[in-house]
Amino acid sequence: MASHQLLVLAGDGIGPEVTESALKILEIMAKLEDWQVEVDHAAIGGAAIDQYGDPFPEATQQAIDRSSAVLLGAVGGPKWDNAPRRPEAGLLDMRQYMGLWANLRPFEMIPGLEHLSPLRHPVMNGIIFRELTGGLYFGQPRGRRFLPGDLEVIDTLQYRKSEMTRIIQLAFQYAKDHGLTLTSVDKANVLESSRVWREVTEELARQYPDVPLSHRYVDAAAMDMVLNPQNYQVVVTENLFGDILSDLAGGLVGSLGLLGSLSVAGTPGTRGLFEPVHGSAPDIAGQNRANPTGAILSLAFLVGWSWQEHDAEHLIREAVTQTLSEGPRTVDLGGQATTQEFTEAVGNRLKDIWQRRRQQ
Repeated sequence: MASHQLLVLAGDGIGPEVTESALKILEIMAKLEDWQVEVDHAAIGGAAIDQYGDPFPEATQQAIDRSSAVLLGAVGGPKWDNAPRRPEAGLLDMRQYMGLWANLRPFEMIPGLEHLSPLRHPVMNGIIFRELTGGLYFGQPRGRRFLPGDLEVIDTLQYRKSEMTRIIQLAFQYAKDHGLTLTSVDKANVLESSRVWREVTEELARQYPDVPLSHRYVDAAAMDMVLNPQNYQVVVTENLFGDILSDLAGGLVGSLGLLGSLSVAGTPGTRGLFEPVHGSAPDIAGQNRANPTGAILSLAFLVGWSWQEHDAEHLIREAVTQTLSEGPRTVDLGGQATTQEFTEAVGNRLKDIWQRRRQQ
């Protein structure tokens, strides 16, 4: 019997509802596969501010240390807009505490939902590897300097070669394991950091001769991802570029509610943070209207990446895809299903798929 430890950080807004949906699917999967799963709960973001006065309290840090994977709902809301430390600061603190250095965000066009995409004939199934610890977001010095009659602002794009190497190698290995192409995105025609990024990519490419590699400047990549999204199977890029391209990919799919993500600090089999891409949506919180797809797909990533339960990952994914393709669908996708009804439909399909596999 496999044994796993899960920490759930429901967070704010619709976070508790979508994580509850994911837990219902996990409960079904655990029963089917005879897993023993210990589930712990802790506070993050606004909920933690209300309870502890801190968006990332020590109690949550201790709970993370006891877990083998962390499932997050959502963080933030207008209630805490004027708090000394906003809820989102807790998320940044947690990423640093867990040492997370890579964010992986898949983007896929699910059959039957093509009408959501702004593209006429959307075909895409890719994943973006975004570096999380370096670049303009963290470089020093930064700040403002007052000059006579003017104001100067400074941001520093700073990277270490080791930071580049680990995420590029992770992306190469993923592409190799899944038989996919790799696209490295940089701005090597202008930025010194991007020139080194490209050098590192070429060095690592010699270790992965079977992985087709291409390079794209970020501006050209943004345009080409819209024109030819099917060509982008695995994308690896630095922090700022990844932030932008990840949202662009979400726009191509047509709904952030359909996307899950994972942030990791190592290779598969290590602890990670798994969360839907959507925000806390306080305007629909508590109304049983939230789309839990992103949270359920994040759970699929979790059982596959941190727990190495790959068959279970594929089963959950297939159950979600079938439900979205055939219905029922939640209101944001043009359907009438509540959060609970959609979750029950996914759970029933999961049990049916599992049973059919057993009979084969």
